[in-house]
Amino acid sequence: MRVTLSRKAHFNAAHRLYRKDWSMEQNDAIFGKCNNPNFHGHNYELVVSVTGEIDKETGYVLDVKFLTDMIKEDIEKEFDHKNLNLDVPEFQDLNPTAENIVVVIWNKLRKKIKPELDLEVVLYETPRNFVTYNGN
Repeated sequence: MRVTLSRKAHFNAAHRLYRKDWSMEQNDAIFGKCNNPNFHGHNYELVVSVTGEIDKETGYVLDVKFLTDMIKEDIEKEFDHKNLNLDVPEFQDLNPTAENIVVVIWNKLRKKIKPELDLEVVLYETPRNFVTYNGN
């Protein structure tokens, strides 16, 4: 029997969407106000879901404390109240779009979760705009 365990979290971060190799005009045409040279911020909401078999001994798919601590250490501590472009190494040469952020988060968490467990990350940039990544 496969069950999905999910944990919600959040972080606040600033970013700027732009490409260093494009002109300001081209960046403005593609990214609009998200290309503000002074950056802009979001209150990101995060849902991390792990799916797998229920362990017969513990009754857990995964200990929720382990999931909570991992999200706090690897995501919230690294991203919260940061400028993603300047403060987070993964975005030094990667445009911090919601799509790229969710893949970076997934990759950070995937390393610490047993391979037999499926992982899905949903990232809300706004209450109406969100992205989902499950490794595919």
